[in-house]
Amino acid sequence: MSHSRRGFTLIELLVVIAITAILIGLLLPAVQKVREAAARTACQDNLKQIGLALHNYEGANGSLPASRTFPNGSSFSGHSRILPFVEQEAAGRLIDFTVPWNDPKNARAVAAVVKVFLCPSDPFSDLPPGWAGINYRANEGTGLAMWYGPDQAPSSDVNQSLPAPNGPFFCNSKTKFADVTDGLSTTAAYSEHVKGDFSNAVVSEKADTFQPGTYPATPDDAVTQCAAVNVADLARQGVSDVGAPWLYGYHSTTSYWHVAPPNTRSCMFPPSRIMTTANSAHASGGVNLLLCDGSVRFVRDTIPLVLWRAIGTRNGGETVTDY
Repeated sequence: MSHSRRGFTLIELLVVIAITAILIGLLLPAVQKVREAAARTACQDNLKQIGLALHNYEGANGSLPASRTFPNGSSFSGHSRILPFVEQEAAGRLIDFTVPWNDPKNARAVAAVVKVFLCPSDPFSDLPPGWAGINYRANEGTGLAMWYGPDQAPSSDVNQSLPAPNGPFFCNSKTKFADVTDGLSTTAAYSEHVKGDFSNAVVSEKADTFQPGTYPATPDDAVTQCAAVNVADLARQGVSDVGAPWLYGYHSTTSYWHVAPPNTRSCMFPPSRIMTTANSAHASGGVNLLLCDGSVRFVRDTIPLVLWRAIGTRNGGETVTDY
């Protein structure tokens, strides 16, 4: 006896394909959510390590490292000072602090990838050859001064009418935790910023630092003027070399300010005023924030600006509510 085998009809095959496509469509967003949640957690863990390093550094040296040093052309980042405290002694031994950061003697340090300085959510990875990137930055407060004080003259002279820097970190700072009178648990230490595209011929609104061509007198002026920039106008590109190398202490590499809310534009106002924001590529709409007590919180983009600024000062006396 012979038995005939019944195959799939075309309609049945199409139904199977359609069901498979639907299942894949339902599964992919879930996989992406799990992947982003893991990346955000890894990012928070990096900041916790940096927070522990800052506490150990302050205990060993009597103050926190400056976010950057003067003069600008040879400025080293505060990150370069905490390497031994994040188990990166080998990278630290590559640095020669007696010459500028971009001296050939520091080429190996500039190229050294420090994993704890990198957020896995950041999509930007096409850095210049020999430059290692960074995603975490020191909080310089709520002011606009890129340079300030007699040790940074003459470029700081135009900022003498502005309030003094009020973050835990700023140029040439030697802040102690005891100086953070607003409280360690309510004062920001570090947050995030995506790396740039390193091209002024390409617009990356979150990564680039734009140049409105104005000179704001107050933080509110800076927010308004930055928001008004036509970012499609390439003439308004200021700095696209963002997030590398970690050795260089500068507004486009290792510092940020609490002038504008998270994930808004960054702007520069030459000769020496700045509004670099905290931002990230996290899909959940916000940034990871390291507080001075070493804890890490995820802060939504919707945080009120007055509260974001209050968290940004070390000694402003503001009342910080839950956020």
